[in-house]
Amino acid sequence: MSSPTWDEFAELALKRITASGAEYGDIRIQDSQTEQIEGEDRRIALIRDTRDIGLGVRVLYHGAWGFAASSILSLEEVPRVADLAVEIAKGSASVALEKVRLAQEPVHRDRVVTPYRIDPFSVALEKKTDLLLTTMETLHRQSGVVRSSASLWARRDHKLFVSTEGTHLEFDLLAGQGDCTATALHEGRFASRSFNTPHLRQGYELIEDADLQREAARVAAQAMEKVKAPAVDAGQYDLVLDPEHLSLTIHESCGHPSELDRALGYEANYAGTSFLTTEKLGSFRYGSSHVNLVADNTESETLAATGYDDDGVSCQKWDVIRDGIFVGYCTNREVAPKIGATRSRGSNRADGWGSVPIVRIANIGLEPGSATVDQLIADVKRGIYIEGHGSYSIDQRRYNFQFGGDAFWLIEHGRRTHMLRDVIYHGITPEFWKSCDGVADRSARRRYGFITCGKGQPGQSGWMTHAASTARFRQVQVIRGEGQS
Repeated sequence: MSSPTWDEFAELALKRITASGAEYGDIRIQDSQTEQIEGEDRRIALIRDTRDIGLGVRVLYHGAWGFAASSILSLEEVPRVADLAVEIAKGSASVALEKVRLAQEPVHRDRVVTPYRIDPFSVALEKKTDLLLTTMETLHRQSGVVRSSASLWARRDHKLFVSTEGTHLEFDLLAGQGDCTATALHEGRFASRSFNTPHLRQGYELIEDADLQREAARVAAQAMEKVKAPAVDAGQYDLVLDPEHLSLTIHESCGHPSELDRALGYEANYAGTSFLTTEKLGSFRYGSSHVNLVADNTESETLAATGYDDDGVSCQKWDVIRDGIFVGYCTNREVAPKIGATRSRGSNRADGWGSVPIVRIANIGLEPGSATVDQLIADVKRGIYIEGHGSYSIDQRRYNFQFGGDAFWLIEHGRRTHMLRDVIYHGITPEFWKSCDGVADRSARRRYGFITCGKGQPGQSGWMTHAASTARFRQVQVIRGEGQS
């Protein structure tokens, strides 16, 4: 006899849920393949190819959730998991203080496939390891480079989502990324410089187009320049921040505060709440008029552009900040009605079959302005140009923060001069964004993604992309981070 199909498993689970008298239920079946290759110091240090398959069932019974999951796909296990989810939901309903009410959503039947030119899982392993080895050799050609690393990552998710409301969604999603890092030594001090492709929903063409060997020569030279650079003098500077750096600043100080469950206190005992509480919606000045932050889970190749979220809600585009005013949250079907919204924004995602979907940051990006990057720099008398990610810290309300970076250049009288090191800037989120007085045009826009955004208990890793053009911020307090690489 042939093995049951995923659709047959889903039908079996949903019949059990419906028979229980539950008002809603869904099943997610997911098969994920991940390949990770890492090189260190001219050798391949890790090759890992993993596969993870299983199912998760959610049930809403008398206004309370139940969830159960299993890594076994069989005609015996699926109904057991469905019955367990119902049992948990009934138990939750007996003690719930407030009933969950889901926002309405049309029924969807669709199949979502990531477009790509080159399937990364079809590329020979030898070709990938050779690329990493030659990239590390290029890094070490720079005098003073004492450590090197390079890596490739790819993941494919096959997923089925079916609900008791009639929604039926199939997914074939792909994502990839590559990077390299050089560490230089000078007079007992170390400094590192990195190149990272964005995490994007593309095939292996993302790696080929990036040209790791070309970038390796650049970052190796800059690592040596950085390690010899003078440490920054503390004080106030105008900052010009590149898109890769801004992606982390946006993620931490804009993305997390805009999650409605945080604003309602759901994450208070783990990852914190949000200073963007609900009474601020539509009136709070978050930034200057130059600051327009748009959530767009429909933009091709971005990580949260999956067609539909794990509520079965179609992905959307909306304003989070418009002309500096806070106007929109990231929501799911459960929390959207709590602010009077009639529909979810489609930001409910789980990191796998064994996790409960929760509100996650959307693809939030800073909209381009009209200046060029050179014009932004030209109007700075004393400032710092910052590229890439570094250390960061932010409080539980996403209000007070400090950020480092990967590379820093002093700006004097409108010109980028020499590199600096040990730069950290700090501030208060709305005051910092109010100091933004210029954003570069669309030609400077770049996209960078995250796959390790932590949230939830048990913890999950969320995926999202933050796009931005280079932006300028006036009179930001900078301190010297001693020992920062």
